[in-house]
Amino acid sequence: MRRSNQPTLSNFLEDFWDTRGLSTDRSPISMPAVNVCETDEQFRIDVAAPGFNKEDFNLHVENNMLTISSEKQLEDKKEEENVSRREFSYGAFQRTFTLPASANADKINAKYNNGVLVINIPKKEEAKAKPPKRIDIR
Repeated sequence: MRRSNQPTLSNFLEDFWDTRGLSTDRSPISMPAVNVCETDEQFRIDVAAPGFNKEDFNLHVENNMLTISSEKQLEDKKEEENVSRREFSYGAFQRTFTLPASANADKINAKYNNGVLVINIPKKEEAKAKPPKRIDIR
């Protein structure tokens, strides 16, 4: 049974999806798809971002807001006899999520593997589900 002061997954997702996204019109980078999961121990955000390197991402927490951003500059250079062409493209995205009160922002960690950025947001100890406790009757 869940304690009443804990947010439910649906409440968390409603608050969590209070996001602010940004992408530029000139951007070849589309806003990446995001999955949000909750367990008894943590929240997890999976960001589908194939073609990136872990160095392309910036993550920071400020005022209970988690911001995920990336800027990427690509250069297409083609040289042939008497013809030289160089095209630059620039792309950026930013997603900001409101963290629930039960999140432990000091312990957030992230890993990028096989095109997916996985962000683990542990819950505070007092917010974790506790196993049922048997009460002896005297």
